[in-house]
Amino acid sequence: MKDIQVVIITGMSGAGKTVATRIFEDLGYFCIDNLPPNLLPKFIDLIEDSDSDKLNKLALVMDLRGREFFDSLFSSLDAFSHSQKIRPKILFLDAKDQTLVRRYKETRRSHPLSKGRPIEGIRLERKKLEEVKGLAQYYIDTTDMTSRQLRDRIISQFGTESETFRVNMVSFGFKYGLPIDADLVFDVRFLPNPYYIQHMRDRTGLDEDISEYVLKWSETKQFLQKLMELLNFMVPQYKREGKRQLVIAIGCTGGKHRSVALAEWIGSKLSTDYPTSVSHRDIEKGK
Repeated sequence: MKDIQVVIITGMSGAGKTVATRIFEDLGYFCIDNLPPNLLPKFIDLIEDSDSDKLNKLALVMDLRGREFFDSLFSSLDAFSHSQKIRPKILFLDAKDQTLVRRYKETRRSHPLSKGRPIEGIRLERKKLEEVKGLAQYYIDTTDMTSRQLRDRIISQFGTESETFRVNMVSFGFKYGLPIDADLVFDVRFLPNPYYIQHMRDRTGLDEDISEYVLKWSETKQFLQKLMELLNFMVPQYKREGKRQLVIAIGCTGGKHRSVALAEWIGSKLSTDYPTSVSHRDIEKGK
């Protein structure tokens, strides 16, 4: 039996379950909205029989839209009480009544239990969810929270460093266009080009002799020193701002020599502080 992380997202309607679901999706969870609680054991059985490693983290939204099934949540959770592999955790999202009323007015939606005034449905829902709230291992009051603050809270409780922020280095050739997903782009076409040395032309920046050639110049060393000072300042700011990944693109003319060597070098330096990947978009082009 494979280990399966299960988070049950529940709580007051209008407290942020939709936003929370998107955050869990960004964290790599397989999310299902409005799953009837009595289907939870059968659903877990299906997941266990699956060979996919992508289904080992589940976030399941359960609320009073499935209220005729809600009482079965407790019996469903009891079924896993002795399991060593599956221990569902409950995240309960809440907010003050006045805030929920305001949110319903802003979205012009009706509360699922309301027969007229939203406050009546909110009070009834709060009463019905009282027992579930008591079982929750995680509780978040979103009354004064922005979506960003809710994201930070969920990430701090359910995310890992590699899931919450990473750096992606990419080399490219300007002749093939800019990477459309780049956050930062640096042009290194001012550096000496190995392309014009006959025996180096068909090699790439992944080859040791090409890398040594690109890195040996004084202008290369000055550039890397200044660039790393800049990145050491900027990258933590992007992380603090809540960005999940930062794409840093290094470009030369063809994307085979200078940009490749420098992307590898910079990536190795950044990898000591952040999960970092390095890719070379155009290294195979022009052959």
